[in-house]
Amino acid sequence: MAFTFKGGMLPMTVMELTSADPERIREQLAGKLSQSPAFFQHTPVVLSVERLDEPHLALERICAVCRSHKLLPVAVRGGTDPVKQSSWALGLGWFPPQEAARPRTLESVSVPEDEAPPEPAAVEEDQPLPGTGGRIFRGTVRSGQQITAPDGDLVVVGAVNAGAEVLAGGSIHVYGALRGRALAGIHGNARAGIFCRELRAELLSVAGNYKRLEDIDPRLLGTPVQVRLDDDQLGITSLA
Repeated sequence: MAFTFKGGMLPMTVMELTSADPERIREQLAGKLSQSPAFFQHTPVVLSVERLDEPHLALERICAVCRSHKLLPVAVRGGTDPVKQSSWALGLGWFPPQEAARPRTLESVSVPEDEAPPEPAAVEEDQPLPGTGGRIFRGTVRSGQQITAPDGDLVVVGAVNAGAEVLAGGSIHVYGALRGRALAGIHGNARAGIFCRELRAELLSVAGNYKRLEDIDPRLLGTPVQVRLDDDQLGITSLA
């Protein structure tokens, strides 16, 4: 057997287009690149065209603009049948509009993953929170491992290692060091938050708004913090 298909959750940035003009997109990307160059390092993105009314979208030119700024378009979300056909012709995937299919993450989409790392089998380390849709995980979330609570809060009684990932429909509580990626409010819950005893995260996201390690105030690293949305801006404040 050469391979197996397994379901997996891979967070992926959605680039929501409000203009179909490749030059306007180029101009804005150039500005973003100067602000956060580390983000533009061959980052895969899904192009959302749901807010556009463009039956003849210059998709190939838009993809070229993205690639010239080190973004890698891998799929398109939304659009008419010609957009779908153009996506396939360019070797891109296509997702239905968000209204037609409930997204599994906001500003993230789930794509097939070749191999999903197994989670600990011991029942005492991984327990549901009855009646809440939440989940308690006791132990260290290892590099390459993903722990999810899609319908509620996720509580990790332990550390989240670099290269690991925790996702929740509600809030995320980490009673230890958070070194990996934490994505709360993955279905758009803007009231969700992230709470940890020691912040060293590679990426933080609440309802699709995110910060990377290089965007975090160095004075907050290694300290207990809370991460919440305030006027659609991701804020990180000390809990000390």
